[in-house]
Amino acid sequence: MSWPDRPVVYEVNTAVWLGEVSLRAGHPVSLGDLAPKEWDAVCPAGVDAVWLMGVWERSPAGIAVARADEGLMASFRDAQPDFTDADLIGSPYCVRRYVVDDRFGGPAGLATARRELAERGCRLLLDYVPNHLAPDSPWVTEHPERFVRGSEADLAADPASWMEAGGAVLAHGRDPYFPAWPDVVQLDAFAPELRAATAATLGEIADQCDGIRCDMAMLMINAVFSRTWGGRVGSPPAGEFWPEVIGTLRTRHPETVLVAEAYWDMEWELQQQGFDFCYDKRLYDRMLELPAPADLVRDHLRAGVDYQSRLLRFLENHDEPRIASKVPRAVEQAEAVAVATLPGAALWHEGQFEGRTVRPPVFLARRPAEELDQELATWYRRMIQAVAADRVRTGDWRLLEATGWADNASCRSLVAWSWAGADGAAPHLVVVNLSAGAAQGRVTVPWPDLAGRRLHLKDVLSGTEFDRDGDELAGPGLYVSLEAWQYHVLSVG
Repeated sequence: MSWPDRPVVYEVNTAVWLGEVSLRAGHPVSLGDLAPKEWDAVCPAGVDAVWLMGVWERSPAGIAVARADEGLMASFRDAQPDFTDADLIGSPYCVRRYVVDDRFGGPAGLATARRELAERGCRLLLDYVPNHLAPDSPWVTEHPERFVRGSEADLAADPASWMEAGGAVLAHGRDPYFPAWPDVVQLDAFAPELRAATAATLGEIADQCDGIRCDMAMLMINAVFSRTWGGRVGSPPAGEFWPEVIGTLRTRHPETVLVAEAYWDMEWELQQQGFDFCYDKRLYDRMLELPAPADLVRDHLRAGVDYQSRLLRFLENHDEPRIASKVPRAVEQAEAVAVATLPGAALWHEGQFEGRTVRPPVFLARRPAEELDQELATWYRRMIQAVAADRVRTGDWRLLEATGWADNASCRSLVAWSWAGADGAAPHLVVVNLSAGAAQGRVTVPWPDLAGRRLHLKDVLSGTEFDRDGDELAGPGLYVSLEAWQYHVLSVG
């Protein structure tokens, strides 16, 4: 199944989801025997792909490390007040093998999941962790050449950063800014053996899905990896890790969409190295700059459209706090409209629609019960469906400017953009007030053929309709007055 240019992705914590379905059913339920209504629930109208986060075989050794970490265990109890030992199933990013965990239905269950999603017009996205593996991965003893290796002296001097396995001293995984992660073993991005094995593994994953999300993808860039490991891994190879690995994958799976979890402003570099989409963490951070993030968001959106079209926008995911725990509902809705109508891909997180405030640690198979906001859930589903049904994100996108008056500069709180429409879709204007106060302004419109026409505008979210003079839009611009955190998504006909 081919991907749209601007996909909408819905992330599901596989372990938590199946656990809750099993509890309702009164017996264990896997990916292979879910009722149709459960698939319908994770394929909301307007969603193009479902990310089943955490399907791979988790590590018993990683669980033992977590259980011995008092700080980590305390965090589990904080998130889950009635936490029990049975809740701890291990981190999905401490992968033992890239085989679907038996408790989720194994490979056959995943194949069923992919078919069920495809029947609903949804693609399947899965994880890959390029930087490290679990300490009990078969590779550790069978292929130590694929890992960063040290000496007995390293182990003696810094036992928190090194481990012994099969007679070899291997490094624990890390990034350049934090201490080592004790539950994983560091792969060597410079090793030819690792690059070949990564390409093969990605190919095997791509056989089972439609897209792959690569965890902390920037850690494998030559400059970053060299900075992290210095002289322990030798000089960087002539070629970069990702172009080599992705080039091999593309010969077998040219259609697989690759998403990079990216930080440290390395999105453009990863795009150039072959990723279709990269996390837009910068936009996320700017959205949370309350009370008035409009200037920051607008500046961010001045980047080239070719770059923005390959970003993945979000307000939360399994690594970030629940957005409902960070901002009031009105703020969340305004920013969600922005995420839903910008170029690039959009990511929504299961539980976000319902206003959940607790982000469960990924180690756990259960989350606390919360009172769900069904009104907010209805709003989210209608909003996403309306944006898709009205084909808002069609044609060329352009950031627009809002102007004001000498005695009223509230226009600075307005962010606005247009979609030109194509293939029968109407043009659209999006205006969002990213502030806690009312804002007025005129939004300049980029379409010169409006003059002399009477235009009909409809807000596809509220249903409000009104007419405007085309000369006004083509001249001073559309007059907009929005209360705090309000928005328009207007079709123009």
